[in-house]
Amino acid sequence: MKLSSYLTRIAAAAALSAAALGSQAATAAPVKNIVLVHGYFADGSGWQAVSKILTRDGYKVSVVQEPETSFDDDVKAATRVVDAQDGPSILVGHSYGGAVITEAGNDSKVAGLVYVAAFQPDTGETPLELSKKMPAATKAIKATADGHLYIDPASFHEDFAADLPAAEARFMAISQVMPAAQTFNVPISHAAWRTKPSWAVVASADRAINPDLERFMTQRAGSKTIELNSSHVAYMSHPVEVAKLIEQAATHSGKE
Repeated sequence: MKLSSYLTRIAAAAALSAAALGSQAATAAPVKNIVLVHGYFADGSGWQAVSKILTRDGYKVSVVQEPETSFDDDVKAATRVVDAQDGPSILVGHSYGGAVITEAGNDSKVAGLVYVAAFQPDTGETPLELSKKMPAATKAIKATADGHLYIDPASFHEDFAADLPAAEARFMAISQVMPAAQTFNVPISHAAWRTKPSWAVVASADRAINPDLERFMTQRAGSKTIELNSSHVAYMSHPVEVAKLIEQAATHSGKE
């Protein structure tokens, strides 16, 4: 073989290798889209402090306002926002929103999941079943005559948002979203955390979800977990720590 031909082949092989390495590097790039999903009794505005931190740090943030009229409607609302992104996303859920992201997270554009004081059901499970295994401390959740849920405003501060200022919790109590009770009893068709990396926040002073249940769910899923001495609304009372965990998920999901 002539030396020139040999050198040409070596150069071509090197170019192919470089292209392959470049492709792998692109795959491993940090995820830049963050989709935030709220839970019961609150709306997406509660994510404001977390959103500001993530936006400052260069992430594109979208907040889902799920209607909480049916589980299917809520999953569709989350999926609609995920599909509108220009690339892969980290899907973040609080409370009941954890069940929503467990289903919606099967979307091919979801790279990773973050659970914040959230339900993390397995395939075939419902949040209702899980909450019966380890009941929460609160006794203040009531039902309306037409099948919707709310927290007694007199107990809202103590049982839902104890580490927020009283005035803020008072306004949340009088503006709370009333979810349809049947959304709490829909089984997951396939738990996305079984096939995608997940992170979690356990709120150790949570009265709306039993902290031991949160620990059980995160351990079962193998989620990378932190604990915060927080009420149920850890994303509002500890936005810096929650944003940091989301950014870790964004950094490492691209490398899975």
